[in-house]
Parts: sequence; C-alpha cells; structure tokens
Amino acid sequence: MPEALPEAAEDIGLLDSYSKAVINASETASPSVVHIEVAQPISTGAARFAGPGRQPEARGSGSGFIFTPDGFVLTNSHVVHGASRIDVTLADGRRTQAALVGEDPDNDLAVIRVYAEDLVPARLADSGRLRQGQLVVALGNPYGFQFTVTAGVVSALGRSLRSQSGRLIDDIIQTDAALNPGNSGGPLVNSRGEVVGVNTAVILPAQGLCFAVPSNTARYVAGLLIRDGRIRRGYLGIAGVNVDIHRRLIRHHHLGAERGILVDGVEPDGPAREAGVRERDIIVGFAGQPIASMDDLHRLLTEQRIGVRTPLEVLRGTEKVMVAVIPQESGSVRAK
Repeated sequence: MPEALPEAAEDIGLLDSYSKAVINASETASPSVVHIEVAQPISTGAARFAGPGRQPEARGSGSGFIFTPDGFVLTNSHVVHGASRIDVTLADGRRTQAALVGEDPDNDLAVIRVYAEDLVPARLADSGRLRQGQLVVALGNPYGFQFTVTAGVVSALGRSLRSQSGRLIDDIIQTDAALNPGNSGGPLVNSRGEVVGVNTAVILPAQGLCFAVPSNTARYVAGLLIRDGRIRRGYLGIAGVNVDIHRRLIRHHHLGAERGILVDGVEPDGPAREAGVRERDIIVGFAGQPIASMDDLHRLLTEQRIGVRTPLEVLRGTEKVMVAVIPQESGSVRAK
C-alpha cells in the first residue's frame, strides 16, 4: 500500500484533532442533556376527536439540560409554554415528570425541575469570551431522535432575534451547527463541553442560520426564575411605531438619535397616560438615554425602573417636552 502523501497525512491529523474535540465536547455534555415531552390542552371543539370523557391534548417535544445537581433544567419557553404535563427522559433512559419553575418568553427561556438521583449538571461557560469562528457543538433531540450531536462554528456574535412575545433578544449567538425542530432548548457547548448557549431558533428554509441565547443571559434569567418564578419588567402602556425625525428638529433640540417612537395609542389607566403622554407625541428619550425605537425603550424598561419616577422626553409638535413617568410591572409568566 503506497504511503500517504505529507499533505494527506497532515489533513488526517487535523481531522483527527477536530473529531477528538467534538467527541470530548459530546461526552462531557451529553449526560446533562434531557428529552422533554409536553402535553398541552387544546380547544374543546376537538373533544369529539379525543373520545368520550377524555381531555383533548396536543403533544410536542424539545430538549433541555440539567444545570444544577438538584435537578433544575434549562430549556426554551416555547417548548413548555402552556403545558399541562411535562415529562423528561434523562440521558441514562430514566423517565420522570417535571414541574415548571418559571419562564421568560421575552428571552425564550424556561426553567423546569426534575426530582431524581445521580444527576449530572452541565457547566455554564462565560459566553462573553466566545469568538467568531470558534468550534461549537449542539446537542439535542431533533424530530425525536434522542441525543443527537451536530458541530459547527460561531458564525456571528451580537445578533438580535425577535422572540415570540415580540421583544428583541439581544446578543444572540449565530452558528452553523445544524439545528432542527426538537433541538430547541438543548445546549450549545464549546470544545470543553461547557454550555455557551441555549439553542432556540433556526431560519427556514435557509441552511446554516441557527441561533442560541448566550449562557450569560441564561444564567441571569435562570437565577431570577428560580428565585421568583418570573421576570419582572416595566411597561408604560403605549403603542407606537418607529419614525424618522426631521433634521431641523434633531439639530435644534440636540437629539441623540435620528428616529423616535410615534405614539399612536395610550392605555387609559397606564403610566404614560398618568404622566401626560399624548397620541402623536414622539418619544425621543427615556432615563437620560436616546430612544430610536420600541426595542430601545424595552431594553431600558428593566426591573430597576418599576415604580421609579423616570424622565421621558417627547417631541410635541416642534417643541421638546419633558414628563415624568413611573413604569409599572408588566404582565409576567410564573409557575402555578
């Protein structure tokens, strides 16, 4: 048999190193990965298909991973939202029922809990240290094929992705590690098997456009969900659209952005109404920060703003008006 050419031998060595990295990541993280199956009640109009005396249910599945020794599991909000029953299959084949701890649809994250012995928690890495081009491995249960591994690279960092609640999720990780339905909620890990993200979405029919919520966001949200069962955010009680602002007004009022929010609806008993905000006002600042879009405003309506008197800058006609608004707590999802 002829000897391998030096170039071919070098390629084999590189591929071997790549394979070892993927195998190490998979073997390290896979004991923490779980398969999640949910049952959700559906409309009573479907009862005739369920049979007499049976509650009609829709079934779905997804992925998750254990991140504490006492059984807390991270997954996506859209995997468990509205579930009447959550069943979890552990990596060793054990099957157990899980309880919802809390969920945050705005970041598409949820925490559930299982009660079982000898659990293997995954380690959460610092997603702030990720670099474009870095090897990442996705683990999950696409289409019910349990404990599937795919590999790729970090395609981009700092992306924004619209959640199902309508809010923008910031600092999203883009990867080309293949994700499919059922991968949702599974971990995205680095070559050491440490979790750097929670797989959350793909763009169809595009290929290689997959996204994960960074582990730093997941760690923060999970801590609040375990502590409070919910995420507290502020709201002003307005509806609005993003609009361009005339350049003369920008120069005259020394505005920090070229766009603002045109208010086209104000809730009767909301904080904005109480502060004197009117329809056709254009919001250009909040808490001393320029506001160019509804997403900018949402980012600033944090828990710390709830109940705190905060300056709100608006353009009313050609005049800039300062009002004081006290954000209230928005509706949130908590475990029952």
